[in-house]
Order: sequence, then structure tokens, then C-alpha cells
Amino acid sequence: MMILAAADYPLLNVFLTMLWFFVFVLWLMLLFRVFADIFRSDMRGVAKAVWTIFVIVLPLIGVFIYLIARGDKMTQREIDAVRAQDEAMRDYIRSAAGVAASPAEELARLADLKDRGALDDAEYAAMKAKVIG
Repeated sequence: MMILAAADYPLLNVFLTMLWFFVFVLWLMLLFRVFADIFRSDMRGVAKAVWTIFVIVLPLIGVFIYLIARGDKMTQREIDAVRAQDEAMRDYIRSAAGVAASPAEELARLADLKDRGALDDAEYAAMKAKVIG
């Protein structure tokens, strides 16, 4: 009786190669997420160094132990980091684009322009109607 190997079936060989490649990419993604979480967390420097060395020296065991020991808060730290980044982006956009004045501020500015004589009564009325709405 002859035993058939996976290499005897080229399509199966391609499938297994793709499967192993996919698993390898997943492993790399998990490894980088753990490293990012180590440095994002609120641990002290020594604890971060110990976890980093542990994950580098024994990657498979280190990652799984990290996920068991500190994995419950990984998602919350990720969400907090994304929220902080989103808020920073929104603040930058507001500062770059300029914040639109409220209707009360706009009316005060128009009244000041009218008082200084930069606007006549017709222009003031037209702009006031535009601000009010």
C-alpha cells in the first residue's frame, strides 16, 4: 500500500502553504498588538522591560501568558488610545478651520460694526436677518 503525501497533490500543497502563511501573519499581528499594549499600559518601566524581555525570549509562551494576565484590559486601553487620537484630530481640525461663532457672538460683532459706522442700517438689517435665519 502506498502512502500519499500532501506534495502529491499540488492544490493541497498550495492550500497548506497559504494556511501557514495566514497563521504566521496572524501571529505577527498578535505579537505587535501585545508589544503596543505593553508600552501603552500604565505599568512602570521595570515591569514593561520584564514583559518585553519575556515576550522576546519566549514569544509563544510570553504572549499567551501576557494575554491571560493582562488581556482583559487590552481592549479598553486600545479604545482609550483611539478616542484620544480622535479627539486630538478633531481639535486640530477645529483650530485649523476656525470655529464658527455662535449667533449671539455674530450679532454682537455686527452691532459693533454698525456702532463703528462700518455698516449702514440696510446692511446691518440684511446681515442680521441672515444670522437669525
